[in-house]
Amino acid sequence: MTDGRGAQQGYESYPAGPLPGERSARPQPAQPYHPPQAYTPPAADTSSGAGSTAVPAGKATARRPRPQAPAAAGRTVPRTRKARLRVAKVDPWSVMKVSFLLAIALGICTIVAVAVLWSVMDAMGVFSTVGGTISEATESKEGSGFDLESFLSLPRVLVFTSVIAAINVVLATALATLGAFIYNLSAGFVGGVEVTLAEDE
Repeated sequence: MTDGRGAQQGYESYPAGPLPGERSARPQPAQPYHPPQAYTPPAADTSSGAGSTAVPAGKATARRPRPQAPAAAGRTVPRTRKARLRVAKVDPWSVMKVSFLLAIALGICTIVAVAVLWSVMDAMGVFSTVGGTISEATESKEGSGFDLESFLSLPRVLVFTSVIAAINVVLATALATLGAFIYNLSAGFVGGVEVTLAEDE
């Protein structure tokens, strides 16, 4: 039989530690945080000094520069907005009013232009010269020849021009209105005229 007291006295006593599954209640000292490095630092130049350390050639990698975005990428390129429309119908009443006013304006411009032209030709002596030649050519024993100056007097020329301008107003208005009706009929078959509108910037 062996004495159990002597065996217990032969072992040294150790403080009781935590079990493997338990965490230690003693606080751990804080350690500095080292972020992970995406690239291995390049090899140092051995010629710069004795304290520099060389990195193996297999582990040294060159850092690739990041692609820089072009300066013009941040700017927005202006875009011209376009709209494609179709003239499907024309109002004949509006066409008649517009054509009537335009014909009246054209008739007034015609009368003024004829009056100015007659005045210039009369100041240059065109009517007297041509009238004298025609009078001598048509002169006979019974009477004098044709008097061009009295026939082409300014009042008579203006009256003749006014009559032509009035006829032009009536015809232009009627033809424009008739053209509007014809366009509406043809647009019902083919769809009308397509117009592309663009915004001016």
